[in-house]
Parts: sequence; structure tokens; C-alpha cells
Amino acid sequence: MIGNIGALMLAPQAMTETTSAPDPVLAGYRASIDNIDAALIHMLAERFRITKAVGAYKAEHSLPASDPAREERQIGRLRALAGEAQLDPDFGEKFIRFVIEEVIHHHEQAKER
Repeated sequence: MIGNIGALMLAPQAMTETTSAPDPVLAGYRASIDNIDAALIHMLAERFRITKAVGAYKAEHSLPASDPAREERQIGRLRALAGEAQLDPDFGEKFIRFVIEEVIHHHEQAKER
């Protein structure tokens, strides 16, 4: 869960390209990026824990692994959110489609068990 992020290691001190002297500004940016990356991983792990339960439920109740109408609604909603957050909506869509495809794959595996 996200609460564990504070315990994560920070990035090693950044070095400038021309010297071996640490660049504290770059190190600070990189530490923030590393923490954000860790948060993303923890959030994805939590999302997949939940979708795993959804896959088991769908398998138990003989429901289809995918729900194309819901997926398209989600993509539209997340494209709008991406735009509001000043993130390229095309990139946001590519990312969420990748996640959805992986979830569907897991749901299909659950159905086979």
C-alpha cells in the first residue's frame, strides 16, 4: 500500500555530466521521481489485487473476462482526467489499455482454473 512509500530508499546523489561533484538540485528531482515511481508500483499492485478478486468472482459466476462497454467508458473517463491533469490523453489511453489487457488476461486465466 502507499503507506510504505516513506520507507523507500531515495535516489543516489546525482552527478553532473562534466564533473563528479553531486548536483543537489538534480538529486532532489531524482529522489522525487523515484518516490513517485514507487507509489505507482504500489498503486498498480493494489489495483491488481482487486482485479484478481474480480477475476475470481467472474470465473465463479461464469461471467465474461472482459466488459468492452465498461472498458470504453473507463478509457473515455481517464482520457478526460489526463487532459485535466495536463498529461497527454493518448499516452494515458495507451497506459490504461495496457493495464486493461493484462487484467483481461488474468481474468481468462482465472476462468481456466
